[in-house]
Amino acid sequence: MHSFLGRWAGRRAPNWFERLLPASLLARFLLVMTLGVLASQLIGNLIWASYLKGKSEQEVSQASSHVASGAASAIQYFQTLPPNFRHLVIEQMREMGGTRFFISTNDSEIHLHSIAPKPLSNLVIEQIRHQLSAQLPQLLDLKVDFSWPEELTVANDGTRIAELPDHWIKDTLLIQPRPAPVLVIQAQIEQGQWLYLATLMPDPFFLDNSNPLPLERWVLQFATLLTVLLLSWVVARWITGPLAALSNAAEAFGKGESPILPETGSVEFVRTAQAFAAMRERIVRYLEDREKLFTAISHDLRTPITRLKLRTEMLDDDAARAEFHEDLDELDMMVKGALQSVKDSDIHENHTSISLDAMLGRMVRDARLAGHEVAFTRCGLRVHGKPLALKRAIGNLLDNALYYGHSAEISVFEGVGKRVIVIRDHGPGVPDDALETLFDPYVRLEHGRHSNSHGHGLGLGIARNIIQAHGGELVLNNHHEGGLQAVIMLPAD
Repeated sequence: MHSFLGRWAGRRAPNWFERLLPASLLARFLLVMTLGVLASQLIGNLIWASYLKGKSEQEVSQASSHVASGAASAIQYFQTLPPNFRHLVIEQMREMGGTRFFISTNDSEIHLHSIAPKPLSNLVIEQIRHQLSAQLPQLLDLKVDFSWPEELTVANDGTRIAELPDHWIKDTLLIQPRPAPVLVIQAQIEQGQWLYLATLMPDPFFLDNSNPLPLERWVLQFATLLTVLLLSWVVARWITGPLAALSNAAEAFGKGESPILPETGSVEFVRTAQAFAAMRERIVRYLEDREKLFTAISHDLRTPITRLKLRTEMLDDDAARAEFHEDLDELDMMVKGALQSVKDSDIHENHTSISLDAMLGRMVRDARLAGHEVAFTRCGLRVHGKPLALKRAIGNLLDNALYYGHSAEISVFEGVGKRVIVIRDHGPGVPDDALETLFDPYVRLEHGRHSNSHGHGLGLGIARNIIQAHGGELVLNNHHEGGLQAVIMLPAD
């Protein structure tokens, strides 16, 4: 069992199936519970309907056989009587209060208003007709049908059963308060003589069993489904609530905040909150140690580098002195670049709502005062983040555009749940195979080294780290009209 679950867990769901599923865990849980309950109810109802149908058909078949036997005996009895005595016997039976059947004689068949056909009523009619035909083969004709009492005619003159005296039918037929369908058997016992028998089935309301799934059962099923969904929603909120809190805390911590997960709820979540707190403390300690380490490196390396530079001045060989100076300058540049990378990434400030118009507008004015050409249109949008950090990240990208493209365009768009900032230059662009390497430390293309000899090749990496720390993304690509464009995607405020 465990191996099967492991193999199934390792398989990836088809893409079309993933697209059909809702995004949130709560919605997926409710969807699975809904489908599960509906499937179980459907299967249960089918089984229950099949059972009730078989049971009803068996009971109706037994009742039909009993009624057919009584009707056959009554028909045989009246066949033995002389025609003149039949009316006398019928009147005596009515005065005595009736029998199982309401009986009358007619000179022709009476047309009946039949009830709407149903499987159980058709079963009764077919079985009684078959049994009477088998027991009484001498009958000239036989009619079996059901009719409602208010439409039931009992004589050729159109007399209805409701017009008869109550003591004739009160022990035989059920008219009030809830009418039951009346079974009518008309047997032609001789030429011009029809025997009319009307009775009720042993279960007068047997037709109610024709529908094994009445409206009341569907209402009960719907109420059960709503109850299960409500309880599932409560349980799902218990499960997904801590997961959402953990996700929000992890996202906030990734942006430089110090969230604290409450250690309440289930044992599993308390352990998760404790593990998250311990992880947060270790990471904070690591960042602090890293900052101290690079501060110590800055102090410890600058002194020997300076001493080495002084000592190279004492060398008599000009070529050797030049090579030493070149190596020391390169080493000094690498130390400064590493320190700058740490300093620019570790900006300790609080998150706040930032107006992009105000921040970008100041950067554009400064660039124009320096003699650069920058195009910018106000957007009226805001983001949430660290102002100095975002300014440094966008400033690095703008500086690159001005250094390598001589002019820049800044555009801001509103996406679905995000803000998109596009910084485009009008330079030569970048080869497509070199786009992915631009974020690597100390990577500078030939055009960049000629345009800006003082750079270290760390600006793009610093900008991407800051933007990613804000939950955003930085993408570089070549514009179809020429030049390189940097696309910054930040979460909406």
